[in-house]
Amino acid sequence: MFNFFLIRSSLLVISNLTLTLLIGLLSQPTFAQSNPNSKAPKSCNNQNTQLLEISLDTTLNQFLTISNLMTNQEMGLANLIKTIGEQTIVAVNNSPNPWPTIHERARLAKVPIIMYHDILPKKKVSFDVTVKQFEKHLELIKKNGVTPISLDKLIQHLRTGKPLPAKPIVLTFDDGYIGHYQIVYPLLKKYNYPAVFSVYTDKIEGKIVGRSTLTWEQLQEMAANPLVTIASHSVTHPKDLTKLSDRELQQELLKSKQILQNKLGRKIRYFTYPEGKYDERVSAWIKVAGYEAALTMKKNKNIFSNQSKSLLAIDRFGQSGLKKAIAQTYEGLQLPPWKLGFDFNSQIIKNQVSPEGIPLVLISGGKPITIHADSRYQVKDIVTKNQAIAGVDGVFFSLEKLDSNKVIGPIFSQNTKKFVPGDSYDNNKLKNRPLVLISENKVDFIPFNSERHNTIKGLQKEMPNLTDAFVGAAFLVRNSQPQPPETFGELFKFNEPRHRAFWGIHRSGQPMIGVSYKRVGSVKLGQLLAQVGFREAVMLDSGASTSLVYQGKSLVRYTPRPVPHIVALVPPKSTSKSTCVVAKY
Repeated sequence: MFNFFLIRSSLLVISNLTLTLLIGLLSQPTFAQSNPNSKAPKSCNNQNTQLLEISLDTTLNQFLTISNLMTNQEMGLANLIKTIGEQTIVAVNNSPNPWPTIHERARLAKVPIIMYHDILPKKKVSFDVTVKQFEKHLELIKKNGVTPISLDKLIQHLRTGKPLPAKPIVLTFDDGYIGHYQIVYPLLKKYNYPAVFSVYTDKIEGKIVGRSTLTWEQLQEMAANPLVTIASHSVTHPKDLTKLSDRELQQELLKSKQILQNKLGRKIRYFTYPEGKYDERVSAWIKVAGYEAALTMKKNKNIFSNQSKSLLAIDRFGQSGLKKAIAQTYEGLQLPPWKLGFDFNSQIIKNQVSPEGIPLVLISGGKPITIHADSRYQVKDIVTKNQAIAGVDGVFFSLEKLDSNKVIGPIFSQNTKKFVPGDSYDNNKLKNRPLVLISENKVDFIPFNSERHNTIKGLQKEMPNLTDAFVGAAFLVRNSQPQPPETFGELFKFNEPRHRAFWGIHRSGQPMIGVSYKRVGSVKLGQLLAQVGFREAVMLDSGASTSLVYQGKSLVRYTPRPVPHIVALVPPKSTSKSTCVVAKY
């Protein structure tokens, strides 16, 4: 998520760095040379003084602007970018969350961690897996295009929201059985799949007698392979760490890590709670021991890693849940990182995410246009007729006649190249609603004013090379910030849970259209779209009109109301990159 709250917290860091720079400048030799008592040549003094004044002036201006933004969010993201530069903001946006929290963008993905125990020719207990079953699991993963990833890569994703390969999954094996070396390890090398092996040291050292166990020599061989990550699983594998004293916890967590590091000659960064049991006190000891993350489990409950409480309690699937994991694994939004301007030259793709449990279907890329039909039709028919790749229902329209294409407010679409003014009765109700202006290389979203915006000349004053214009239902996101209830004015039942349609510009600069699969209020929808990464989002006609089409197929689960107007995405005219104008915010 890239909203004001992230900016504000990041600006605290930036402003502190700026202040540190300012203090540093004052302590530099250049400043000392500007002292009248300095023995440096006068010309040098003058030159250095001028340089210092320029440096101080720039730094002070940046510091004051940042401070102003922290107290005046209306200053806007665009002004911030102009002041401190795109690269600084990009760096801030890609920085990790405070440890051990999980990044908001990572919450949009679904990465299952599969938990195995013993792999052997014949099962002895219910959670064992036979060799044949395990090989079928690996084939199932391969057949479905699932990508096993390392725990390192997953942790980086959970901390920073960094994109992952398609259909990611993590394989883990607990306890340190001989089958992990004799069966699992060769198969991992055959398929080139990474995995995590969690071992408790007393088992490896033969102090706990029971089922088969790895030797130190075997574990050392495995640990030397880049496919393998070794995690600590304690010293003695107690049934419930929460029942231990602090001294016992220190022994189980710190000593096991020390032994593994000494024996294997590599850093042990992760811990796996025996039987998944932990509490805040146990997690506190995980921090003290220097682990970067910890794996847990819940009996009879499969939870994706992205839905975990924190990096100190990353949930897993039991191996019996592999088919569900394969069916639902999702790498998250596959969009370029945040950047200035617009990108109307990208491939058109479909994504589905569920922030806070609300399913959203999103289609991004291509070039945005609007289509004003001559009557009311299904969105699918309008999209197909105009050879668009995707489309969503557009502006509010008159319900007086079934064959009318009259919309609410002024409208201009490139398919008709005709401007149709809104009538005075409707226009009076549209004050400050989002006026959407589209050209070949940019989009503006500005508050509608009927005195200025009800003529084609008035619209062209805002955007001279205008190709499309209409008035949307409401601002959902502005300058990457979700809009509060008071901004919706007198919009009828704006916060009533309904299926909703929307479109806007993503932080990647790409246009994005979409609908909610679950009924949701407008305020909550704006919050969700800010999480997804919209920098600007506008609500379209919703409820019974809500419709989304992609590659000739309707993506809603009902028959929507026919509409006369849509926002569509069409393939870019050229795949070559061009410099786009930055929108006015």
